[in-house]
Amino acid sequence: MPSITSKSYSIAFILITSLFFLWGFAHNLDPVLIPHLKRSFTLTTTQSTLVDSAVFIAYFFMALPAGFIIKKYGYKIGIIIGLLLFAIGCFLFIPAANTQLYSFFLVALFIIACGLTILETAANPYASVLGPAETSTLRLNFSQSFNGLAAALAPIIGARLILTKGFADEDLNAMSEAARKVALASEASSVKLPYFILGAILVLIAIVFAFTKLPVIQKVEGHVAGKNILHAFKHRHLSWAAAAQFVYVGVQVCVFSLFILYATKSAGISQIKAADYLGICGVAFLIGRFLGTFLMKYIEPQRLLALYAAINILLCIIAIAAHGMITVYAVIAICFFMSIMFPTIFALGIKDLKGDTEFGSSIIIMAIVGGAILPRIFGYISDGTGNIQYGYFVPLACFIFIFLFGWKGYKILPKRN
Repeated sequence: MPSITSKSYSIAFILITSLFFLWGFAHNLDPVLIPHLKRSFTLTTTQSTLVDSAVFIAYFFMALPAGFIIKKYGYKIGIIIGLLLFAIGCFLFIPAANTQLYSFFLVALFIIACGLTILETAANPYASVLGPAETSTLRLNFSQSFNGLAAALAPIIGARLILTKGFADEDLNAMSEAARKVALASEASSVKLPYFILGAILVLIAIVFAFTKLPVIQKVEGHVAGKNILHAFKHRHLSWAAAAQFVYVGVQVCVFSLFILYATKSAGISQIKAADYLGICGVAFLIGRFLGTFLMKYIEPQRLLALYAAINILLCIIAIAAHGMITVYAVIAICFFMSIMFPTIFALGIKDLKGDTEFGSSIIIMAIVGGAILPRIFGYISDGTGNIQYGYFVPLACFIFIFLFGWKGYKILPKRN
């Protein structure tokens, strides 16, 4: 292989890290999009969670094709395909808003998520190998921290571009039912500009990747690929990790995507103020990831994971039972303590898989489909009880499972025959 200079590694790492920010920004626009479309199309909480379902179902269906694309064509082509799919989905928000069809928005979100799946499948392992093996965990955690930065910025920016456009409640109440539906549906058009800008940025970044020479990553000598994806399930700790990742991603989506709906009810604050607090959730998530990475120098990752899950169990009880601003503060704290969970579960799950590592990674990426399912359960509980706070019984149960994974499920045992 031709020698790769440190400069080429640095440029590649910067470009790859930008992807973490971009897909984090896209994901964290969804919490703004949910209340906006809920109001525009007069949806129930359960119906509005179809936004998350459309996004995270794509991860389940695209994880294996994404791996195939990257294996056959390489990381660079995979990333460019992911960026272009991401951009196409963003541009589809324009006809979706023009036709005023909720289903069209869901299709656009599904296509965006197909692009995100390819990007995540490529960027996570690529970032980890762009440099010395001993600092791979540090590189991956650093890159993933930009998800937290995006989580802080996207709600604040998105709320001011999307939620501030529309009719006042008193004006809507004065309209006839037919006029009111037309007026609310027309509010959906406020999403066109931010998503068009995002799509244009993605096309430009795809062009930059196309003209940038990325380091070629070679497989380690002696590496023998696993037989098939079912063979990987023989590793007990991988099965535990896949289930833990399923519930974790479901929790993260419940907490972030439904935060604005939750905070406006539990604390009685406006949507704009709730969006600002959601930005604080992102800051807490970002700080939590940096601090958690530092603490792992002194505390074993699985122990820190179990500790953070136990704390979040208590915070979920506050989110369910309390009233007023304390509920908002409890959820912000939940964001802080769940910040290390995705990368920690991922790392523990693929540890010592050897030839099954590729299949194991795909399995854990597929487990992201939890983000499509658990928010729906959250919505059913909220609508069924008439109290969105009761939806936090879902994160409560999930954190109990994550605690069990950090306590004993992570242990590497002999493979099942």
